[in-house]
Amino acid sequence: MKPPLHSIKNVVQSSRFKKYAKRFVFFILGGITLIIMASAGLSFYFNRNKTEIIAKINTKINENINGKFHVRDFQYKFLTGFPNFTLALKDVELKDNQWNTHKHTLLKANEIEVRLNVWSLLQKEINVHKILINDAQIYVYKAENGYSNANIFKPKKKKSPETQSETQTTIDQVDLNNVHFVLDNRLGHKLFDFDVAHLKSKVDYDGKDWQTRVFLKTNIKSLAFNTVHGSFARQKWLEGTFAVSYTAEKETIDIKTEGLNIGEDTFDIVAFFNLAKGNALFGINISTTILWRNASNVLSANISSKLNRFNLKKEIDVNCDIKGDFNAEGDPKIVVQAEVHNNELSMPDGVITDCSFKGIFTNNFNPNQGFNDPNSAVVLTRLSGKFKNIPITVPQLSINNLEKPLATGIINSDFDIENLNEENTEKWINFTGGHANANLKFQFDIVDLYITKPRFIGDVDIQDVSFHYIPKNVHAEKINVKLAFTQEALLIKKIAYKNKNSTIYVEGRIDNFLNLYYDAPEKMVVNWDIYCPSIDIRQFLGVLTNSKKKKAIAKKPTMSHQLRNAIEKCIVDISIKADKITYNKLTATNTKAQIQMIDSRLVIKNGSLQTSGGSINFSSIVSPNGKNYTFTSNAQVNQVDIASFLKSFNNFGVTSFSPRNIRGKLTSNANVTGLINSQGVLITNSMHGNLTFNVTQGALLNFEPIMKVGKFAFPFRDVENITFSDLSGNFKLRGEQIDVHNLTISSSVLNLDASGIYSFGRGTNLALTVPLRNSKDDSKLASKAERDSVRQRGIVLHLLAVDDDGKMKIKWGKKEK
Repeated sequence: MKPPLHSIKNVVQSSRFKKYAKRFVFFILGGITLIIMASAGLSFYFNRNKTEIIAKINTKINENINGKFHVRDFQYKFLTGFPNFTLALKDVELKDNQWNTHKHTLLKANEIEVRLNVWSLLQKEINVHKILINDAQIYVYKAENGYSNANIFKPKKKKSPETQSETQTTIDQVDLNNVHFVLDNRLGHKLFDFDVAHLKSKVDYDGKDWQTRVFLKTNIKSLAFNTVHGSFARQKWLEGTFAVSYTAEKETIDIKTEGLNIGEDTFDIVAFFNLAKGNALFGINISTTILWRNASNVLSANISSKLNRFNLKKEIDVNCDIKGDFNAEGDPKIVVQAEVHNNELSMPDGVITDCSFKGIFTNNFNPNQGFNDPNSAVVLTRLSGKFKNIPITVPQLSINNLEKPLATGIINSDFDIENLNEENTEKWINFTGGHANANLKFQFDIVDLYITKPRFIGDVDIQDVSFHYIPKNVHAEKINVKLAFTQEALLIKKIAYKNKNSTIYVEGRIDNFLNLYYDAPEKMVVNWDIYCPSIDIRQFLGVLTNSKKKKAIAKKPTMSHQLRNAIEKCIVDISIKADKITYNKLTATNTKAQIQMIDSRLVIKNGSLQTSGGSINFSSIVSPNGKNYTFTSNAQVNQVDIASFLKSFNNFGVTSFSPRNIRGKLTSNANVTGLINSQGVLITNSMHGNLTFNVTQGALLNFEPIMKVGKFAFPFRDVENITFSDLSGNFKLRGEQIDVHNLTISSSVLNLDASGIYSFGRGTNLALTVPLRNSKDDSKLASKAERDSVRQRGIVLHLLAVDDDGKMKIKWGKKEK
C-alpha cells in the first residue's frame, strides 16, 4: 500500500499538477460567474420585457381556450432551471365560459412554474420546456347534456395554412405535486377522483407523435366507471411508472406499466384511450397474482360485497379486461379470468378443499343485452375438489344473472357414503358403509349467495349401502340403489333390502319430484312397487312410529334437514306383492295390496291374501298411538279354516274358548278398530266395531258354556262333540263386551238362539232360546226353509247366561225380565 500512496503524494505535490488544478478551479469559477451573469441578464431581460412576456404568455394561453385565465402575479425565479427561463405564476385560475352555470373551476393552483426555452424566448417565441404545478385542484366536469368545461381547450377557429405559424408550442416536461384531480362525468355516471402526491413526466417528440414515462404516486379516492355501483380501488395508494405514447394518426394514447403498486399488491397494466372527436373509447387490461380478499377490495362495492362472502386461502392468477366509452352510461364491459390451483375455497354453504378451476366473469354474457348484473355470468371450468370429504368434479358451471343468480352445470362424484354423515348435523341417519357414483346435470337458485332448491338430471349408483334410520329405528344392510333423475320424475331402481328373515325388492317413482321436493313435500307421492318372496310384517311396524319433534332452529336449513323434512312429509304409495307373509302365527300367500304412508299412517287398500285354506280381502289403516298402534280394518273372510285363523290372531283375546274348541270353514265380514302393541300383538279387549260370520262344516268341541247348558237341559245328549248345519252371528264389538244381535246355532245336539251381551270379563247378560226337541236329524231336511219350520216345535226353554262374580251362571228367564 505504501508505494501507491507515495506515488499519489508525489503527483499531487508536483508543480505540473498544481498548475492544472489552478486552471480547473478558475474554469469552475468562470462557469459559475457566467451562469450568474446569464441569470442576471435573463432577470434584467424579464424585468425590462415583463409586460411583453406576460402578454405573449397570455396570448399563448388564451389562443386555444374558450374561457377566462386569471393569474395574480408573475415572478422570475433566479437561477432555477438554468439555462431555461423559469417563470412562476401565482394564484392561477382557469374557468370556462359556462362556469356561472355549473360552478366547477377547471384549474385552481397556488403556483404554476413554467420553464421557457431561452433561445426561443430571445427570438420572441414562447416554447415551454417544463411545467410544474404545485398545490392545485383540477376539476374536469361533463354535464348530462354532454357539455364539458374541458371544452375550454377547443380552438376558437381553425387557422388557414397561410396564417398558421411554423413553430408550435410544445411542453417537454410536466410535474405535479400535491394536486387534487377530479374527472366528473355526469353523462356517463363516472367519477375519477385522485389526490396526486407526485407526477413526473418527460416527453420525447417525434413529429406529431410523442412518448413519455410518467411516475405517479396518488391516493385513489374514486375510480367509479358507474357511480351507482361504486369505486374500484377506493382509498388505495397507487405508485408506479407508466410508459405513455401518443399516435397522432390514430389519435390514441397507449399506456403500459409493470409492477404498479395498488395498495399492498402489484399489477401489470396495458391500456388505451381514444381521443378522436366524438369517440371516447378506452380499454384497460390488468394482470396480477393476488389474494382473493385483496382482489375483492380493489373492485367496486356491488362486486366486492358479493365476493367477500367467498374466500380463497392462497394467491390466484387474475387477468381483468375493461373496455368502454367514457361518454356512455352504465358500466364498461368487464371480463375477469382467474386460475386457481390446489386452493381452499370458502363459501356460505361450506368449504371446498384441494380446489382447482379456471374461472371467467363477464357482465356481457349475451351480446347486445348490455353490461349489467342481469346479463352477468360466472363460468367455472375444470372445477375439482373435496366438499365435506366428498370428491367432486365439475366440467363446467355457469352462474347467470347476478340479480337473480341461477347456476347450471354438470357434476361427477365417486365417494364412500359414510362421508355423508358429516353433512348430517341433526344425526337422524347414520351410514356405516357403501359407495356412490354420481353423474348429474344440475340447476339451482342462489339466494343471498346460498344454494337453494338444487335440481338434478342424471344417474346415481349406490352399492352396498348400510345405514341406521334413527327416527324409525330402521336398519338396512348392503343395499344397492340406482337413482335416475329426469325432468318428469325421480326413478328409483334395483333396491334389494334385507332385514332379518325378510327380503324386499323395490322400485319406485316420484312424479314432479324437482318441484315438490322443496316447495310442497307433503304433496309429493312416492310410488313403490315392492315384491317380497318372504316378509315378516312385525319387523316393519317401527317405520310408522313418530319421530321426536325438535324445536325449530332459526337458521338456514341444510340439505340434510331438507331431505329429512321430505321423507317425513311425503306420501308413500306402495303396490306390494308377496309370495309369503307372516304376522305372528298367521302365514299368508299370494298377497297383494295397495299401501299408502301418509303422516306416519299406514293405509292399506285392495288387499288380498290366501291363508288357512281360504282367502281374505281387506283394507286397513294403521296409525301410531303413543307406544302402540291404532288400526281400522274392513275385512271379508271367505272359507278359511276357523281354528287355524283364530290361532293366527291369538284367538282375538277370547279366553272362554280356544281354537281347539271349534272347527269349520269361516266366512265373515268385519269392520273393526283396535290396538296392537309395538311387537304387532293384538291388545286384549281393544276391538270395537261390527262383525258378522257364518261357519259351514262346523263343529264345537268341548265348549264349556254349551256343555253347561247341555248338562242342565240335556243330560243324555252328546254336548261335547256338536256338529253344525248352521252357525252364524251378528255382533257389535265394544272392547271387553260384545253386543250379540243374533247368534244362531243349528247343531246335532240342539238349536240355540242367543242375543244380549257377552263379556270377556264382567257383565255377561245373554238371553238364550233353546228348543228341547232333538235336532239330530234336522240336517237331513232338504232346505233351510224346512229346517226353520220345525226349529221352534215342542218345548222351548228361555234361559239367561249372566255374570256371577266373574263366572257365567245359567238361570231361567227371558231377556226382558
